[in-house]
Amino acid sequence: MEKSQRLKMAAVSLLCWAWVVLCNGAESPQYSVVHSESDFEIRLYRDSTWMSARVLDLSFQRATLYGFHRLFQFTEGANLNFSRLPLTVPVVTSVVPGAGPLHSSAYYVRLYLTSKFEDSPPVPLPELDLEPYTWDSHCVAVRKFSGFATDDNVLKEAEKLATSLSKTPWANSTSDSDYAYSIAQYDSPLRFIGRVNEEWVDVNAPELAGCISTKIASS
Repeated sequence: MEKSQRLKMAAVSLLCWAWVVLCNGAESPQYSVVHSESDFEIRLYRDSTWMSARVLDLSFQRATLYGFHRLFQFTEGANLNFSRLPLTVPVVTSVVPGAGPLHSSAYYVRLYLTSKFEDSPPVPLPELDLEPYTWDSHCVAVRKFSGFATDDNVLKEAEKLATSLSKTPWANSTSDSDYAYSIAQYDSPLRFIGRVNEEWVDVNAPELAGCISTKIASS
C-alpha cells in the first residue's frame, strides 16, 4: 500500500477515535500522585494491560498514526473473538533509542485495555502485528505540555523533563524499561484549545510509597 494511502487511512482512524472520545468520554489507567514539583510529578500507576503496535519509522507523528490505525482496527473487531472494545485514553507512543534524527527509529504505540479485558484480551488478527503488553505497578515521572505533540517538540519536552529530574534525588533512577520515554496524548485532533500532552519517564524511587525497583513491563 502506498505511503500516502496508509497516512489517509490512519488519519481516518484517528478522527474516528476523536469522535468516540468527544461523544462518550473514555477510561484511563488508574494512578495516584506520590510526589509533586512545579514542573513535573511522579505517579504510581496500578497494574494494567495494554495492546501494543511496534512501528519502524523516523517520524513520531507518522509512527503514532500508523500504530493507532492498527490498534483502532483491533478495537473495532479485528480480533479472533470479533469483539468490539471501548476506546481509551491516552494514546501512548514510546520511543525506542536508535540512530534516527529524533534519536529513534522505532516506536511502540499503545492503547490501554479496560478492566473487562485486562485479564484475557482478545487475540488480534495476525496481520495487525499487535501484542498485549503488561505494566506492573510502577512509578512514572510526568511533565505536561500543551498544543499538539509533533516531531519538533517531543524531544525538547523530554529534555526538559530530564533537566528537571537531574535536580532531584532521582537524577540517575530511570527504570529498566525497553524505551527511553513516552508521549501520552489525551485529546482528539479536533480539539485546538486547551490540549494536554504528557512526557513520561519510568523511575525507580523506593523512598516513595509503591515506587519499588522492578522490570517495568513484559509482553
